[in-house]
Amino acid sequence: MAKTRLEKIANYDERIAQLENQRKLEQQRLKAEERKQRDRRLYKRAGLLESPLPETITLTDEQFTTYLHRTVGNKFGRDKLAEIIAVGEKSAGTPPKTTAEADNHKPQSVTHDSTSDNAANPQDGTRSGA
Repeated sequence: MAKTRLEKIANYDERIAQLENQRKLEQQRLKAEERKQRDRRLYKRAGLLESPLPETITLTDEQFTTYLHRTVGNKFGRDKLAEIIAVGEKSAGTPPKTTAEADNHKPQSVTHDSTSDNAANPQDGTRSGA
């Protein structure tokens, strides 16, 4: 039984609507998966930070923000991050160090400019162990 042209057009419109709904559903699934991956990453990194520095658990959000800005958010921290990224790009084919290997690496002593810390966050003018 042959369909009229209007019936064919109606079928195409229905199929278009179905495909648009499928597209929306797939976009929602993608966003949900991206949120899950971000949440996992944030939980894991927070745990990695709290493990060697359990004192950070009791800090308020403001204190923790100040701590991050003074320790890793300064020029020294950004330079170290750039070094790590550069090394990672160079050795993209090599496996990452194990935890035991990373623990054996002793950081070198570093001179630190206190003016950059206090200028960035001049809350109390004191410095902690940098």
